[in-house]
Amino acid sequence: MALKKYNPTTPGTRFRVSIDYSEITTNKPEKSLLTPQKRSGGRNSTGRMTTRNIGGGHKKRYRIIDFKREKHGIPGTVKSVEYDPNRTAFIALLAYADGEKRYIIAPEGIKVGDKVVSGKGVAPELGNCLYLEEIPLGTIIHNIELDPGRGAVIARSAGTYAQLANKDGKYAIIKMPSGETRMILLSCMATIGTVSNSDHSLQVLAKAGRNRWKGKRPRVRGVAMNPVDHPMGGGEGKSSGGQPRSRTGLYSKGKKTRNRNKPSTRLIISKKKGKK
Repeated sequence: MALKKYNPTTPGTRFRVSIDYSEITTNKPEKSLLTPQKRSGGRNSTGRMTTRNIGGGHKKRYRIIDFKREKHGIPGTVKSVEYDPNRTAFIALLAYADGEKRYIIAPEGIKVGDKVVSGKGVAPELGNCLYLEEIPLGTIIHNIELDPGRGAVIARSAGTYAQLANKDGKYAIIKMPSGETRMILLSCMATIGTVSNSDHSLQVLAKAGRNRWKGKRPRVRGVAMNPVDHPMGGGEGKSSGGQPRSRTGLYSKGKKTRNRNKPSTRLIISKKKGKK
């Protein structure tokens, strides 16, 4: 995947950097796997704004993604690699041997015509979904389950991956995308490879309107507000408002937000990068 730079024919293209989308093979999604998607605009059921900076944006339909990969032993052929407006990664349309079609998160390097399969006794090859107990040590994986049968919840966004570091008893030791090392049951499933669209983070939107198309409204910094509006507001000139904190006064840097009594804490071996 390559990045695309634009000639500065307009102010909005002067600094724009986008993806060339050379991996995308079609712009028409599978109709049977689409469902309507409502947007709240940041309002609750009474119509009051409860979340700021949300609203507008282009109309979208949700693509139903198979995160469970429960069609074990049935090979699926990649029919297309598509753009999904609801996520940063690309998606791949699989046509199974029994005639069913499903979307999966597309791994980096998958092509039209490739065959993938899931279940026990499957080779650890790109796009295949296996139980952690059958995956060789050191393998790069994504779409990882936290609970058996729940469906993938870890390493699903563009360019992310985890690594199977070790196996200990009934647990696999996984190095997460965040740098955290934790234990996950060997009976959970994961997909081989890295998530597609690894250049996503290198994009430059270059104009505010592109964020409005995505449904993001302008966000005002706390230090630019008055003292009545934000704890960091006020002051003469460009003097800032002390310790970074939220509008409600909670510290935004360094405050621990994880519940220390959460049962899964015992499965974490080492914390994220920068955490003590």
